[in-house]
Amino acid sequence: MASSYIRAIDYYLPEQIEFNSVEDRMTKKIGIYSKHIVAENEYASDLACEAAKKLFASGIDKNEIDFLLYCTQSPDYYLPTTACLLQERMDLARSCGALDYNLGCSGFVYGLSLAKGLIESGQVNNILLINSETYSKFINPKDRNVHLLFGDAAAATVISKSDDNSSYINNFVFGTDGRGGEKLIVPSGGLRRPISAETGIETEDEVGNIRSKNNLYMDGKEVYKFALNEVPKAIERLLEKENTTLADYDYFVFHQANCYMMESLRKRINIPEGKFSMQMGDCGNTVSASIPIALKRECLYGNIKNGDRVLLVGFGVGYSWSACSIVWQGR
Repeated sequence: MASSYIRAIDYYLPEQIEFNSVEDRMTKKIGIYSKHIVAENEYASDLACEAAKKLFASGIDKNEIDFLLYCTQSPDYYLPTTACLLQERMDLARSCGALDYNLGCSGFVYGLSLAKGLIESGQVNNILLINSETYSKFINPKDRNVHLLFGDAAAATVISKSDDNSSYINNFVFGTDGRGGEKLIVPSGGLRRPISAETGIETEDEVGNIRSKNNLYMDGKEVYKFALNEVPKAIERLLEKENTTLADYDYFVFHQANCYMMESLRKRINIPEGKFSMQMGDCGNTVSASIPIALKRECLYGNIKNGDRVLLVGFGVGYSWSACSIVWQGR
C-alpha cells in the first residue's frame, strides 16, 4: 500500500507590517507584537503564488504536481474556483486536479487528510497544498478584539508519495460543532445576507469595539472556552487511536491562535514547554497558514528533525477541529 509524507514547506508574508504597542496590556497578553498585512490591491491568491514560487525555487519541480488543494476563506470570486485560476498562474499541468475548500484554523490538518487519501488511494503522487488567508480585508481597525490578533499569510506544502512505504502521515481525528458558527463570523457578504448600506452601519459594543456586519466578529471568551474544552479531548482520542502517550511525541504544533490561549492549552494538556511551538509573535494568527509556518520555522531552528514524531492540532472557526500525528521527513 502507498504511503505519503510532507516533502517540503515554504511560506510568504506580505511586505506591509503593522505593529501592536509593546506597552499595551492586551498585546502582552496575546503575545502578538506585529502582523503582516496585505496592500489594498493584494489578495490571498497573490500570497499563494508567492509562497508557491518560493517552494519551486527551492528545488520542487512544479511539473511533478498533479493536484492542487487550496484552502482559503478569502476567495477571489464566488466562482470560478480560485484553485483553477492558480493552476494557470502557476503554470501547473493541465492534467493537474485543483479544488478550493473553505475552512479556517483547522484547514491545514484537514488538507493533510485529503492529501493522504488522494495519494494513498493511488490517484496522485504529488500534491501542492496551499493555505492562504487575508482576514485583514474583513477586519475593522476599531475592533481591537480582532485587529490585534490576525495577520495575513500563505503557506505552500508539498505532500508526496513515499518511496519506502513507511508511515509518515498517520491517524487523524476530526470534530465539528456548527452551533459555534456565530461566534467567529463575517455576517454579511454571502448570499444569505448580501452587503448593503444597512450592513455597513457601524455599531459599538459594550467594551468600545466598533464594527459593522461586513466585518469579522469574534466572541473571544466563547472561542477560548471551546478550545480548552475540545482540544484536550481531541488529543485524547488521537492518542487512543495511535496507542501512544504524550511522551511518545517529540514536538507539538498547534494552530497559532495567541500566546494566552496556547499557554492555557499547553498547561491543561501538560505538554513540556520545550516541546511546544509558539510562532505567532511577529506574524499574528494566520488562520490555516499558522501550522505550516510554525512547522517550517521549527524545522529551520532545529527543534524538529527528520524522524521526529510530531502531533498537530488545528481548531477554530466553524467550530471545526482536527488532530493528527506525523513523522517529519520534510524541509
